[in-house]
Amino acid sequence: MRRRLLTTTSTAHAAPPPSPGTIAATIEAEAVKQAPSSTHTATPSAATPPIVGYWLIGSGVLVFGIVVLGGLTRPTESGLSIVEWNVLKGVWPPLTQQGWEEEFDKYKQYPEYKILNHGMSLDEFKRIFYMEWGHRLWGRVIGLSFVLPAIYFWRRGLLPRSLGKRVLGISALIGFQGVLGWYMVKSGLDEEMITPHGVPRVSQYRLAAHLGSAFLIYIGMLTTGWDVLRQARPSLSHIMSSNALKRPALQRLRLASLALSGLVFLTAMSGAFVAGLDAGLLYDTFPKMGGRWIPPEHDIWSEVFTQPGDVSRWRNLFENPTTVQFDHRVLGTTTVAATMALWYYACRLPLPPAARRTAHGMLAAALVQISLGISTLLYAVPIPLAASHQAGSLVLLTVVLRLAHLLKRSPVKL
Repeated sequence: MRRRLLTTTSTAHAAPPPSPGTIAATIEAEAVKQAPSSTHTATPSAATPPIVGYWLIGSGVLVFGIVVLGGLTRPTESGLSIVEWNVLKGVWPPLTQQGWEEEFDKYKQYPEYKILNHGMSLDEFKRIFYMEWGHRLWGRVIGLSFVLPAIYFWRRGLLPRSLGKRVLGISALIGFQGVLGWYMVKSGLDEEMITPHGVPRVSQYRLAAHLGSAFLIYIGMLTTGWDVLRQARPSLSHIMSSNALKRPALQRLRLASLALSGLVFLTAMSGAFVAGLDAGLLYDTFPKMGGRWIPPEHDIWSEVFTQPGDVSRWRNLFENPTTVQFDHRVLGTTTVAATMALWYYACRLPLPPAARRTAHGMLAAALVQISLGISTLLYAVPIPLAASHQAGSLVLLTVVLRLAHLLKRSPVKL
């Protein structure tokens, strides 16, 4: 009997330790067993049905689409084809030959036609017009498909106070985005803003602000939708607030994910400056720029971009195409390196299966994104690659934010 007991004890000590995945699965299984039944659903969950969350996420998908379409208007030089901002009248394109000729005559009065497109035919004008018209129409669709359901949900009492404030804030951002878009276009129509020997283009500052505003709207819709869906499923909320997510290491991972999302956002905004200045056309080699790891100092800190009476050279960071491309390269490679480090750290932790899959997706998105960026550079910014690269930044941001959201210890009260 004693020998049998010793044998059993030694076997128990020899058993290999469970893997992080096994630990996470066990914790989630126990959490499911202990999850509250549907009869104990909290009041906020009952007041906010899942359809509200799906509506928010669906709106985010529409914003994703308009970001991609907006990325196409810049390389196709379509953004300045509509020289007026008519909220109601602009819903329809010209429907008659006379209407098209009148619209074309308006376009001929502005710098882009005079400097770049002199001699353009009416059919060529129609192609760029439809691109910009589609972009603006999509924006109107987003506004209506968000505001009208929001009013309906509010009148039905399906938006608790805190959620209602978030929805109201997103609605205000959508309206601001429309105004900001026209403010951006105006910068490309103003002859006084065109530098000597320059070409008509929108201000890179306003372009970055317009893109950044779209990103903020997208983030607001997506994260709010995730919060609603999480509260609408008490058992899932219980799982995500289990003891596993109270571990300091997992909360450090969540904070690191949020920091990485900020870095991804910053890198995307630097890409807006690259697009606004056509900086991607300068150095079509990688990883070096013109055979050097760092361009000559007189190129990246040029005195050309200083203002009279101001000897500082900080404007090179935003107005010098060489410096702007160099900054984007540095930020892009830093983002990928940080993503790989975060993924390695995440793989060593007992993550729930959903979070582990998201971490793997995050690494894949980062590798695809840098591949798209390098390819866009090497092939002199072809339109399909440029648009895919912009979309890739939003995909990467989405996955990183999703990882941070899955690591929340408890659901947000709405």
